[in-house]
Amino acid sequence: MTAPTQRLPLHDPRLAEHYVNLIGDGDEHEAVELALGLLDDGTPPQRIIVDLIALSQGRVGELWAANEWSIAREHAATAVNERVLAALAARTAVRPFRGRITLACVDGEWHGLPARMLAELLRLDGWRVDFLGASVPGRHLITHLHQTGPDAVALSCMIPIRLPRAHAAITACRAAGVPVIAGGRGFGPGGRYAERLGADAWAATGEEAVTRLAEDWPPPYVSDVPFLESDSFLGDEEYTHLVRSRPQLIATAMSRLPAAYPVAHHYDHSQLEATAEDLGHIADFLAAALYVGEEQIFTDFIEWTESVLAVRGVPPAALRAGLRLVRDQLIDFPAAIAMLDTALAR
Repeated sequence: MTAPTQRLPLHDPRLAEHYVNLIGDGDEHEAVELALGLLDDGTPPQRIIVDLIALSQGRVGELWAANEWSIAREHAATAVNERVLAALAARTAVRPFRGRITLACVDGEWHGLPARMLAELLRLDGWRVDFLGASVPGRHLITHLHQTGPDAVALSCMIPIRLPRAHAAITACRAAGVPVIAGGRGFGPGGRYAERLGADAWAATGEEAVTRLAEDWPPPYVSDVPFLESDSFLGDEEYTHLVRSRPQLIATAMSRLPAAYPVAHHYDHSQLEATAEDLGHIADFLAAALYVGEEQIFTDFIEWTESVLAVRGVPPAALRAGLRLVRDQLIDFPAAIAMLDTALAR
């Protein structure tokens, strides 16, 4: 079955479906054979990375959100994709000729595969790449810059709740005189949060990052620490209060949950744990929205959460109850209240 499928064109939907089934089944051997077969047939490795591995990983996320795959299966599929990527890397040696770049996920960002794919795309384009992996603490990133002196730093942030740490990393990199290109959904539509947090550039895709670094780098004025007109709200009082009070906020909300949502009286231990985790996500995304001054960060998260909970049989009333329990504890913070009210109205 595998050999005939390998001869299908890369963009044939049947091949994509077959590959997703392979990684979903944890079949590393066959997935690697399929990818290497495409390589042997003359498919450029960049296309295999972008049009097979990356697209399949997006499909993995969709299947989890639709409650068709468990988190365990999603993680197993991701691990297979990582092994396929490593197999491609082992077969495609390129001598560096452009320069040196450091690539890392911001502190707390554990979605490392998108950055790993970018690392391979850059390596194939002639860069010497120091891929530092997922969740790199800022101080260790800066130490690495001083030790290696790269031409650029590429920072990946897939979830907006890591934006405060991304801001700290960007500021520190630029203070060290190294320009930063940012990437990942966490930086918002069109990368507008990346610019606000001081990044020198932003790329929507790995291919766009490769082109930008090859044709338009370094950007001007990279030695200047960016002046941000938005500094007035980055990490302001409301954000600081929410971050510091997060544990108490969740504990209080959980204690009041049965009164606000009577069904919770019948929750078992796993349901209570999941509810506490959801409340934590509400607090974290609200904090990120306050930090950047962008209500959309919070409202987009609430809309996504509602859709994910719906396919898991959780009624909207449960999410509304959680939002109100958080709102009731933030009555002295008008920006937070406004964001919560918008989310509730939607």
